[in-house]
Amino acid sequence: MSDNDYQPAKVWTEKKDAGGTWGSINRPTAGPRSDVALPTGKHPLQLYSMGTPNGQKVTIMLEELLALNVNDAEYDAHLIRIGEGDQFKSGFVDINPNSKIPALLDVTTTPATRVFESGAILLYLAEKFGHFLPKDAAGRTEALNWLFWLQGSAPYLGGGFGHFYAYAPVKIEYAIDRFTMEAKRQLDVLDRQLAGHRYIAGEDYTIADIAIWPWYGALVRGMVYDAAEFLDAGAYKNVQRWADEIAQRPAVKRGRIVNRTFGDPSEQLHERHDASDFELKTEDKKAK
Repeated sequence: MSDNDYQPAKVWTEKKDAGGTWGSINRPTAGPRSDVALPTGKHPLQLYSMGTPNGQKVTIMLEELLALNVNDAEYDAHLIRIGEGDQFKSGFVDINPNSKIPALLDVTTTPATRVFESGAILLYLAEKFGHFLPKDAAGRTEALNWLFWLQGSAPYLGGGFGHFYAYAPVKIEYAIDRFTMEAKRQLDVLDRQLAGHRYIAGEDYTIADIAIWPWYGALVRGMVYDAAEFLDAGAYKNVQRWADEIAQRPAVKRGRIVNRTFGDPSEQLHERHDASDFELKTEDKKAK
């Protein structure tokens, strides 16, 4: 039966041979699949993540805080290999019952505070340390508008466009067209906003930029899905300008490679437990 002939059953049943990049680990049930404790490090914040766009949000935020000499933002970044199912181990599920990276444990509180969902982590860190979120009500609201815009929009880019364009085991024209249309609409939303503002929420760099850049900044720079040409990313001049400016920030350069397991070995720091790891423990250094 071809895709065009498919008709849903009255009651859906799982196909064990669904295929695709994530077909071997996806299941229609939640909860732990094995009893494995998480590692812990020496720093106030324990991050369990992988260097996907959602993971990069948090490591960029932490590196930005450390760049401001916020020493209490020191962190251990433990690698969660989502392709191997680490997110379904009991220790991780205790922190995030939804089994998605990233997840954060703040061990400075009693009991330790768990924070899951990348947007919630950014907001938690901004409020805890008093940076990257405006203090005035109007500025704060605008930054949160765009933070939650990202949380609602990125699934259409990643799980929608990215999945069907780059990862699905078959190319489905309808699905690719549907989500390409939405991805381009979202880029136009950002382009119009950035036409009158240096940063997403205004003239100040905020958690809105930190959240949006790993998805849409990376997209227009050709760093995710290899889709910049397909999406005509060069047409979004304001997004390009903003993406290029943020890419030059030293904290962004550091944060985007933490827990990264793909790409150039010099841009892979599988785990981060000390600031010196950026100089000593990227995969190109370890290979020597």
